[in-house]
Amino acid sequence: MSNMRIFRASNNKIKGEIPSSICNISSLELLDLSQNELEGLIHQCLGNFSATLSVLDLRMNHFHGGIPAIYAKDNMLRTLAFNGNQLQGPIPRSISLCINLQVIDLGNNMIKGTFPSWLDALPELQVLVLRSNRLHGFVDMNSEAQSPFLKLHIFDISRNQFTGPFPSWYFNNFYAMKTVNRSSTGHELYMGKEYNLYQYSDGSYTYHYRDSVTITTKGLDAHLQGISFPRTTIDLSSNKFEGSIPDVVGNLVALTMLNMSNNRLTGPIPESLGNLVHLESLDLSSNHLTGEIPQELTSITFLEVLNLSCNGLEGRIPQGKQFDTFLNTSYMENKGLCGPPLSRKCQGHEMETPPPPPPPPPHDDSEDDSYFAFSGFTWQAVLTGYIFGMIIGLAAGCLSFSTGRPKWFATMIDEEVYKIMKKYRRGGRVPVRRIPSSLRLP
Repeated sequence: MSNMRIFRASNNKIKGEIPSSICNISSLELLDLSQNELEGLIHQCLGNFSATLSVLDLRMNHFHGGIPAIYAKDNMLRTLAFNGNQLQGPIPRSISLCINLQVIDLGNNMIKGTFPSWLDALPELQVLVLRSNRLHGFVDMNSEAQSPFLKLHIFDISRNQFTGPFPSWYFNNFYAMKTVNRSSTGHELYMGKEYNLYQYSDGSYTYHYRDSVTITTKGLDAHLQGISFPRTTIDLSSNKFEGSIPDVVGNLVALTMLNMSNNRLTGPIPESLGNLVHLESLDLSSNHLTGEIPQELTSITFLEVLNLSCNGLEGRIPQGKQFDTFLNTSYMENKGLCGPPLSRKCQGHEMETPPPPPPPPPHDDSEDDSYFAFSGFTWQAVLTGYIFGMIIGLAAGCLSFSTGRPKWFATMIDEEVYKIMKKYRRGGRVPVRRIPSSLRLP
């Protein structure tokens, strides 16, 4: 086994301890014993036994004791993953000698001490996971690097006991989080390394190792089998950070997940967070934030999870785009918030709904055919008058010719007709004039 380059036995049920003889494989480039039932101490030689070792993955086992503290000055280590064990003690400062490190995953252990500020000088570090340990104190107060965490795009220090002000110094220097890094082909780029093991006449055998990590995304703990470059995460949740959220957070436009919940943050939500257009999950719950929810947050069109509950926010909840999809659980325990989806109405700000317009009157075809259908004058009245007039006219004509005295009778008929028409006019009927003498019966 002296020439072995890869030793991978992950995802099994191997028990017992790692034999110290493994440190005799000086050509080893990758050692992956993750997700087994191994226990005991991690041998100190594992940090220094091979000048070619690039991946040391012992995650999800039952190791206890301390983290190996002996590392060669010119080592090639790029992945150091001890997540999910029972490791104790501080993080050894000698890790700063591993200048090729890209992934440090020490989460879910019982590590004590303060924040390892010397790690911010590692020039290639892209993933730092220290979640669920017993670390305490301030975070960025002892930083000596001029450009700390230059390439970092996953920063998870959640579920510790960090205190003090918000680490705005680091946020201002997370340059890799200020640029969206995507491949020219549109496919996701994953962290890892290829190992060309054997050369054949028709090609070579290549083993590809992908880095993985466990983080909280969209409210749930998830194990990512591959770390893609577009994924940019900051998780400061479940600590004791104080102060306001600085505007510089809005400069990290490549962020896909931001979690600052369960702290002691105060002040308003910065409007600059609306610049995080690639954000998929935003959790600011269980703090002491005040003021209104910025309308600018509605421009985050990829946002799937929003949690602003348990704060002191007030005012109307913004509407439109993704905000129309969030339930009232996103805003609960904010006594001053109002408007949909909450049942609490905004006093003095309700949008009055105009009454619906009255239905158009039914179309009456008789209006098109009747010139006299006004003031109550109908066809029935016209027909009755027409018949009555015709009868009187015929009678008057017959009497006139039979008696030979039409003049006095015509005058009498004229006066009677005028009286009848005058009575209709007083009752609101059509106004009637006296019949001119030229039109009277002879």
